[in-house]
Amino acid sequence: MSRAPFKTLFLCTGNQARSLFAEYFLRKHSDLFEAYSAGLSPQTSPNPIALEILAENFQIDASDARSKSWEEFRDVHFDFVITLCDDAQETCPTWPGQPIIAHWSSPDPSTTEGDAETIRHTFWIVAEQIRRRVDLLASLPFGKLDALRLEAETHAIGSQ
Repeated sequence: MSRAPFKTLFLCTGNQARSLFAEYFLRKHSDLFEAYSAGLSPQTSPNPIALEILAENFQIDASDARSKSWEEFRDVHFDFVITLCDDAQETCPTWPGQPIIAHWSSPDPSTTEGDAETIRHTFWIVAEQIRRRVDLLASLPFGKLDALRLEAETHAIGSQ
């Protein structure tokens, strides 16, 4: 028996780097997931360094990426809502359908100071951390886990 893909929303403040990384990494697992991202206070556009990292380091074309408000998804029934920053965790709205909500804190690479090489390296480190977490989520044995165990495993990924 096949199951429809798990609808998953990644949420952070600006929807310009971290949540976009997570969305595009999870899109690689499209047989299991429908991935979306949004921000509580979205920026006008994705951070260009984030798009470069996806293209150059992970061979992911994110040219269609855009920063979106969580309000765009207000009435969507998600299976997972994963916050990627502490601000999003603290102000995460209530979602219909009782999704599994987890917090996977990552630093905001957009606030990095220094030369271009330092900033780009920070974006890469954050992207790699998020990629590993997304891969862990995608590798969970969904058919063998009850809802409580699935929630616990999803939360545990945030400490990886």
